[in-house]
Amino acid sequence: MKKYNLGKSLAAIALAWAIIMLPLVATVSAQTKIKMPKNKYKIQDDVKIGREGSAEAEKVFPIISDAQMSQYIENVGRKLVNAIPSEFQQPAFQYRFKIINARDINAFALPGGPMYINRGMIEAAKNEGEMAGVMAHEISHVALRHGTAQATQQSNPITQILGIGAILGGAILGGEQGAALGQQVYAGLFVYPNSREAETNADILGSQILANAGYDPSDLANMFKTIEKESGGSGPEWLSTHPNPQNRYENINRERGLLRVSNNPIKMTAGFERTQAKLRNMPRAQTMEEIQKSKQGQTSTSGGKYESNVPNPSTRTRVFQGGQWIRMNVPDNWEEFPAESEVWFSPKGAYGDQGITHGAIIGVQRPQSRNLQTATQQYVDSVLQANNYLDATTNYQRTTIAGRQGYVIQLAGTSPVTRRTEVVTVYTTSLRNGDMLYFETVVPQNEAARYDTAFRNIIRSLVLSD
Repeated sequence: MKKYNLGKSLAAIALAWAIIMLPLVATVSAQTKIKMPKNKYKIQDDVKIGREGSAEAEKVFPIISDAQMSQYIENVGRKLVNAIPSEFQQPAFQYRFKIINARDINAFALPGGPMYINRGMIEAAKNEGEMAGVMAHEISHVALRHGTAQATQQSNPITQILGIGAILGGAILGGEQGAALGQQVYAGLFVYPNSREAETNADILGSQILANAGYDPSDLANMFKTIEKESGGSGPEWLSTHPNPQNRYENINRERGLLRVSNNPIKMTAGFERTQAKLRNMPRAQTMEEIQKSKQGQTSTSGGKYESNVPNPSTRTRVFQGGQWIRMNVPDNWEEFPAESEVWFSPKGAYGDQGITHGAIIGVQRPQSRNLQTATQQYVDSVLQANNYLDATTNYQRTTIAGRQGYVIQLAGTSPVTRRTEVVTVYTTSLRNGDMLYFETVVPQNEAARYDTAFRNIIRSLVLSD
């Protein structure tokens, strides 16, 4: 069974703020005072998001594995992390740094510490200080916990979605077009003043970190000139919803006067020159947009291989918890595949590039209609359109899910993968903010009896705390 990608995820959100990596202002001895934003999530939530998100990132993005370059970028990153002011240090955070083989001038960090620096950004930087400036800005987003802080402002579970580790769902963004798309997703869920405030605070703290580490914060500002030049003078479109690049450039240099900046700041280093030269001698890198296009048509299950003998659901279960609002028990021999606003569960041998043949899907959608029956019909229509071998075999019936009123309908048809009759059961219910939760089970008809208990146990265990 295939699916349309529906909705937005904390995945796309977290990457959206991270991908917009531009730096700015700072202060350290008489520096601007920064307050941690309100955050209802635990430190370990950030760590979990970063760990799971980085695993997804490295399935998608081409990571440069050169040992010398990797060690160099890790050393610079470690120097900056050690320079984070003590009040923003989080011992549990797992900072690590890798280079992506993409030519966009970009970098992004995930909650809890993982950071990815595009090759194009290193090639464009005029010295190590400029590169470190971008990294310090991204480290600041992590230290200030902006990802989960922004999610705290939202009651919409889509932004805390099921796959809290699915940070990269639909976020393979790059170039002006890709970055603009990412910012649209971001801006659609967070009001612009918060976005600007988060960026400005990351600029301020980033400059403090730079000065503490022996760099000159003006190098942070200088990257704006490079970005504007690369964008034809006007700056990328996505900067329209962020503090003006020229203002940020001026603010950095104004705030620089409040910092204790070394008389001999780190500028050009042998490690930077060696790394930059190596990168420039490598074959042309793709843009993030080109990487995105190369991934089109793939699903989160694309790496699997379909097998004729699929194991029965285990009687042992594990708890799946999405964000802080959904919990359910799933067989412990089912693998988990976070997508955009949903998570797929399937045993080995039952997933591949055409979706799943056995398992379940749970997700959230913002429906066009506030009427649950109408919203359910519209959703089922999209499922039928994406899987034209399926037809409805029952009418819509009322049911109860997690103690709430809902609907259920059964679909069936000959699977193009198994060549057997596939049965898909779709359940829906409403969340308190008007979004619709859907849960689907998928199984060949001749194996349905072996899966019935597992499906019923999952539904029975479902707890919603939205």
